[in-house]
Amino acid sequence: MTADVTIVGGGPNGLLLACELRLAGVRPLILERLHTRSEVPRANGLVGRVVQALELRGLYEPLAGRSGPAQPLPFYQFSGLPLDLRDLTDNPLHALQVPQARIEQVLEERARELGVEIRRGHELTALHQDDDAVTLDIRAPRGAYRIRTRYLVGADGGHSTVRKQAGIAFPGTTDDGFVSRAGHAVIPDTLLDPATGELDLPGLGMRLRPYVHNRLPGGVFTFAMMRPGSGVHLVATFEWDQPPADDGTPMTFDELRAGVRRVLGTDLPMSPPTAPGPHLLRRRTGTNSRQVDTYRAGRVLLLGDAAHVHSAVGGPGLNLGMQDALNLGWKLAARIHGWAPPGLLDTYHGERAPVSRRVLMQTRAQMALMRPAAEITAARDLLAELLEDPRNRARVAALLSGTDIRYDMGHDIGHPLTGQWLPDLRTHITEGWERIAERLRAARPVLVDLTGNPATTEVAAAWTDRVDVITARSADRSRPASAILVRPDGYLAWAGDDTAGRPMRDHLHEALTTWFGAAA
Repeated sequence: MTADVTIVGGGPNGLLLACELRLAGVRPLILERLHTRSEVPRANGLVGRVVQALELRGLYEPLAGRSGPAQPLPFYQFSGLPLDLRDLTDNPLHALQVPQARIEQVLEERARELGVEIRRGHELTALHQDDDAVTLDIRAPRGAYRIRTRYLVGADGGHSTVRKQAGIAFPGTTDDGFVSRAGHAVIPDTLLDPATGELDLPGLGMRLRPYVHNRLPGGVFTFAMMRPGSGVHLVATFEWDQPPADDGTPMTFDELRAGVRRVLGTDLPMSPPTAPGPHLLRRRTGTNSRQVDTYRAGRVLLLGDAAHVHSAVGGPGLNLGMQDALNLGWKLAARIHGWAPPGLLDTYHGERAPVSRRVLMQTRAQMALMRPAAEITAARDLLAELLEDPRNRARVAALLSGTDIRYDMGHDIGHPLTGQWLPDLRTHITEGWERIAERLRAARPVLVDLTGNPATTEVAAAWTDRVDVITARSADRSRPASAILVRPDGYLAWAGDDTAGRPMRDHLHEALTTWFGAAA
């Protein structure tokens, strides 16, 4: 057996999974067909719960270039409609503007620090699995070779070789009714409001906001300076009812300029960047919305774009894929170490597939609401009215951030926090947060006792080889619960308000057994 876990794909999702496995005491192997990290511009940042999840692992500061905690966004958008989030009492929408190349650099550095082996220029060509392992045929710079691995994870993108070789179906829809074009461009400063960044183009009759899908009769226009102070904007258009584009030929800057002219109805005096690149010029016809019918086939598992693809509108891709990795890592490690309770690995599909379906739903809705048609305009006007209610804005913000999910913990829930994300304990405790944060950075399960109740420690005593027990001190009675059991991915397997009572002791015992196996 060459490896316990082999990950095909060295992008953000595969790298994060490798880090999670290594933290859990498993030595994964990454196979990446590219010889060097790609510098081609792709995702422009992280949006949603994943920002807080990376903060738990100590990755927020190297990615953001500043210390935390992460702060929620005051404004966002849904299909170009403004979302004012300033009046929400618990704003769930976090974002971090950082290019994907930098995300991969930070994660690869962390993976190598942890001892992960990364083989670049190694490409999977075939696989065969039996009851004990998966056999992989690999093409490499020094020739082909074969390895055996206990588990194989496909993190190799929308055209996943792993998914195809494993015979996992990828049903969904293709919307090829529009063409998108994007590229880096220099827009004259004289057209930009220095205070707001808005584009004031003579003859247009309106100001266009940055970072927003501006819907116009000719289509949709977006622009944003992804690197503040660089003078270079990412400019993009969406056009419907246009002749089909030949995606086999490279896009030129003149083609981007012509698309902007059609959408705006006037010329935008922009020019190609002269600063060192790489710079983006990309054309795409339509988009796919697809999801695998199973995230697991025997010893083969999928995550990220290998399991689901969708429109990039709203930036949900890395939020979805990287949380797949956080969900899968500790469960796969438990299986390899031999203490996983029955069915634990199957909960990966059970928990993550519904989240992906919601992302496909909301991205398709956003794309449909951008189409230039009178009936779509009426629907947008109605939705804009509904978004005047802060309760509706809160629901949409939770949908976009992926915070509207509550995992089924498979036992008597008994507390409203069970199945939800870890609440911010820093506002409730006076002593113990540093120890909690240290164990969460190490991807350990943590049972936090907020009342100093000895019953909590007594119940958990038989799981201390797998679960860390920490007693924290709370300054007031506003604490979220008396005790909480935090899974390594940041979600609560259990929460209780009275662990001294026999029923609550039983519930904690059940939760420990359900998620962390039989008592030692």
